[in-house]
Amino acid sequence: MRFRSALLCGVVLCGSMLTDTAFAQADAAADEGTAIIVTGSRIRRDPLDQDKPIVTVDSEAIAKTGLTSIADVLQRLPSAAGGLNTKTNNAGNIGGPPDGTGVSSGSAEIDLRYLGAKRTLVLVDGMRYVNGSAAGGIPASVDLNTIPQSMIERVEVLQSGASPLYGSDAVAGVVNIITKQSQKGLNASAQFGTYRQGDGHTYDINASYGIQADRVSIVFGGNYVKQEGVRTSDRRISQWPAAGGSSCADGGCSSATPNGRYDVLGQSLTLGSPVIGRAPVRSDYRNYNSSTDSFNFAPYNYLLTPSERYGAFLNAKFEFSDAVSMRTRLVYQHRNSTTQAAFLPLFIGPDAGNGNLLDTISVDATNPYNPFGVTLSSGADGSAANYSTIRRRFVEGGPRIFSQSVDTLSLESTLEGSFDVGDHKWYWDVNGTYGTNNAHQVFTGNLNAAKLAQALGPVSQCTGACVPFNIFGGAGSITQAMLDFVTFDERDRSEQELWDATANLSGDLFDLPAGPVGFAIGYEHRNQEASYTPDPIITAGLGADVPTSPARGGFNVDEFYGELRIPILSDTPFFQKLELDGAARHSNYSSFGSNTTYTVSGLWKPVNDLLLRGGYAESLRAPSIGELYAGRSRTDATIDDPCTSAPGGFFQTNATVRANCIANGVPASGSYAEPVGGQLGVFSQGYTGLKPETSKTWTAGMVYSPAWARESFGSAFSVEVNYYNIRLKNAIDSVPATLTLRRCAFDGDPISCAAISRTGSGAVAGIDGVLQNLNAINTDGIDGTLLYRSKPIGTGTVGLTVNAAYLLKYDIKPPADLNAPTIECAGTERCGASDQAYPRFKATATLDWSTENWGVSLTGRYIDKVTESDGHRMGTTIYGDIQAYFSPAWLDHRTRFTIGVNNLFDKDPPLCNTCDGANFDTTTYDVPGQFGYLRLSYRM
Repeated sequence: MRFRSALLCGVVLCGSMLTDTAFAQADAAADEGTAIIVTGSRIRRDPLDQDKPIVTVDSEAIAKTGLTSIADVLQRLPSAAGGLNTKTNNAGNIGGPPDGTGVSSGSAEIDLRYLGAKRTLVLVDGMRYVNGSAAGGIPASVDLNTIPQSMIERVEVLQSGASPLYGSDAVAGVVNIITKQSQKGLNASAQFGTYRQGDGHTYDINASYGIQADRVSIVFGGNYVKQEGVRTSDRRISQWPAAGGSSCADGGCSSATPNGRYDVLGQSLTLGSPVIGRAPVRSDYRNYNSSTDSFNFAPYNYLLTPSERYGAFLNAKFEFSDAVSMRTRLVYQHRNSTTQAAFLPLFIGPDAGNGNLLDTISVDATNPYNPFGVTLSSGADGSAANYSTIRRRFVEGGPRIFSQSVDTLSLESTLEGSFDVGDHKWYWDVNGTYGTNNAHQVFTGNLNAAKLAQALGPVSQCTGACVPFNIFGGAGSITQAMLDFVTFDERDRSEQELWDATANLSGDLFDLPAGPVGFAIGYEHRNQEASYTPDPIITAGLGADVPTSPARGGFNVDEFYGELRIPILSDTPFFQKLELDGAARHSNYSSFGSNTTYTVSGLWKPVNDLLLRGGYAESLRAPSIGELYAGRSRTDATIDDPCTSAPGGFFQTNATVRANCIANGVPASGSYAEPVGGQLGVFSQGYTGLKPETSKTWTAGMVYSPAWARESFGSAFSVEVNYYNIRLKNAIDSVPATLTLRRCAFDGDPISCAAISRTGSGAVAGIDGVLQNLNAINTDGIDGTLLYRSKPIGTGTVGLTVNAAYLLKYDIKPPADLNAPTIECAGTERCGASDQAYPRFKATATLDWSTENWGVSLTGRYIDKVTESDGHRMGTTIYGDIQAYFSPAWLDHRTRFTIGVNNLFDKDPPLCNTCDGANFDTTTYDVPGQFGYLRLSYRM
């Protein structure tokens, strides 16, 4: 059945996005006999004879989307997974990811093949670019929002492992952003977009200007992008925590309520109504009811996060002679972005699970607002604990607002030239790159645990600026004076820095009957450093939100690489071209030692119209700085504890589980009854002993571009189908917390049980998840392309692109000693630790009619159904987009007016029961609502 599906996929031309302009550039280069540098090789070659699968997205294709971020454009590629984008609003909701990379709020990434953004290498003009930063950790990938869209000429996506050519991280592929090297005059555009609901206003202004003179080419420009937010309260899908819910009775609401939940003195209480203007008394309280008293936190978040970006770039080329020139690129980009979470859920007490001072706070009997007449003891002083938790939604402090300010600077200079060696021309270049990314974050709505402990402690010790704190009076009972004493503005910062130097030499060595033998050799030295510095109060463990720890580290690497292309046959029957290409790279890392990777590929053209190709590559990904050096941090994950006595647990029904759980610290009485579906704290940190991930990639493909079709009915016609198979070993991850809990409960595994810490009541205080070289990942699938552009029909032409990808397999294989089954992700949702759909089939098709005066394009986007772990099926989703332009002759066709609507048919994303976001997978589906835009562009 799987083979038949794959064959069907090939027949319908599953594939990627390749534009007419990209073909025109390749045709022009071929017509001129020009060999150029194409992504996927360091040897100059004819771009039409490419032995590796490459997708090209040019500026015209970018404009057709109406999107203001190149990451959003690339995330529409069927071969791409979701990746981080501005629909991610997790800064203060669930903590940082367990891989040490932090929450890069406001950033945007590209993830090929579902292998994670850290396994896709992003280059700019073939050179490395500094990784992103957002004051929430140490990211392991480039933030594409730091690259001004106005400077992008095109993007080349190599869909194959390429570490022998480009070094670490190129496991899933390479995204090479090609910037504008030459331009005459002014190009400018201004766009405004908005959702039909009247929110999410977007402003996008871009301009670039080019100067051409004798031996000098300069292009400079700037951009301004402002995206206003969309709130969860303004979309039906995200108004309640439970997918499809309409009240807290449907589940998912929080036990930290504005009126408080007080698990004290053997009771679970809440206020009937807030007590304002006096101290509460015992009669103000009643029993807590989870169905009616829980707090709906969902409406207080962002569905689309607000952000503002502006910056400038300069590209300059100076030709000193016909043989020597210098190129320089300077880029600066600034970003302001905001994420928001609901009011702080303040948990104190021995079962709070914060992992810091908040778990040890006692509320003294002399606190004037304590209605219970006794000290509520946490047991930290050696006395018996008489309360479990006090939970209070801190509404007086306002929502948790995280504001990021990020500055990115990149400078690259190249000195290049050529010289003759006999009858052959050799090329050389020396390159230097410097990049820095500085981020600052201000978080409002946090509490200082030490001051809170003082304000809740003995009133005799609440002196000076201290004001006794009223945690018992319900919403509105915390006064401004109380707020002023316990709250603080958290200030975090992070930085990434890149130094990179390369030297390359390439050319033709000698001639064979089939053509010249090409070569390329080179050397690279790279130094990367990064740091994450949380607020000193957070570092001291005194914050009331998700705790993190500082981190700092770096590494350097020296690499030698070489490539050889050997033409075997040409211009003979059944062998119009047959050639072999090989490359190798030896790397010496300061962080783990040496490694050598290599790749071999070949192409065969039996006739001029058909190209067959295949390749094998071994790649690596060195552990990132965050994975090596990240400090201890917590992630709040929705996990079911098998040891609970609540419905859904196994304590009461399974004798083995009961015995193992008691040994792990659960009371034998069965009094521990954590509700199923609650959040538990998972603590992770980096590990300097990590080894690099390694992969083996096989590719095979064909390109059919028949001359008869071009001569008969089209100016361009091409069919491309590619197969890939990737085997990744030593994938860096932590043991899933769910698996740790189950191995302890069902198997009594001592390592798993040691990773779980419990409070005296049996509640999980934390689960350790130190990073390891853990899993193997096996994936394969099929990509392809159909491109057609008609000959002139009247005053215009018709174009069609069909873009799709079929995922045959994506399996995560834990090591044998974990005794865990292989996880089959294809066709599922949220297979790993974060929201991500793995649809079997994705496709994009665009049909357009273009003339000099006007044009219209229709785009359909297809996302196959997926199934969640609970069995819920998220159905097939089809989006429709439309765009039209008008370029009047009376303005000499220099001015273009464009109007477009994305999600024309107002399709809602499918409900997701298990997603952490707003009840749908924000990495895969659009924000609900039609998005319309208007654009005015001008070319001098």
